[in-house]
Amino acid sequence: MNKVKKIEELENLFFDGMTLMIGGFLGCGTPEKLIDYVVKLNIQNIEIIANDTTFDNVGVGKLISNGQVKKVIVTHVGTNPTTGKLMFENKLEVELSPQGTLIERIRAGGYGLGGILTATGVGTEVEEGKEKIKIKGKEYLLELPLRADVSLVYGTKCDKFGNTYYEGTTKNFNPMICMAGDKVIVQSDEIVEIGQIDVEKIMTPGVVVNYVVKGE
Repeated sequence: MNKVKKIEELENLFFDGMTLMIGGFLGCGTPEKLIDYVVKLNIQNIEIIANDTTFDNVGVGKLISNGQVKKVIVTHVGTNPTTGKLMFENKLEVELSPQGTLIERIRAGGYGLGGILTATGVGTEVEEGKEKIKIKGKEYLLELPLRADVSLVYGTKCDKFGNTYYEGTTKNFNPMICMAGDKVIVQSDEIVEIGQIDVEKIMTPGVVVNYVVKGE
């Protein structure tokens, strides 16, 4: 099965008010070509789930600078002054989630769990509005799972079925968000025939990938 598509063929997957989950860590392992396409489509009121909002003109930051985003769920925004400015002007909702908690919430969404329990954030602003559960005398926050309409993923090498390999630290959030998107698009630097990636190096199985797009 050949899942390779031209990016223009995927236009109908994107719509106003959608939730996007985007891989990467400060731009490392971020599918820039896919983000540029979402900028071009200029869809509005997007909710983004990602590790961070990178910089003004990198990755997720491009969508924020273009005024397309209504909310982000991220671990930090300190490297993107536009995010901070819009947040303080009440033009962008920012939900900060500790990094370990965020990836576990994504894992919960991808694996069908009802949530995760963590002591991180107990007694701080993080616990506001969240259910607390006591186990053996210790309090935990119930953190709810996260999913997205579409996950945008970067892979170093991908075969035509979607089996994906990530080089070095580009792996970061990408394999986990593959599991938590209703549709998954992988942007890959190199696309090869099925069977040309060593099975021991496949980090995301193609069965969870819907489409593959050639990077630049």
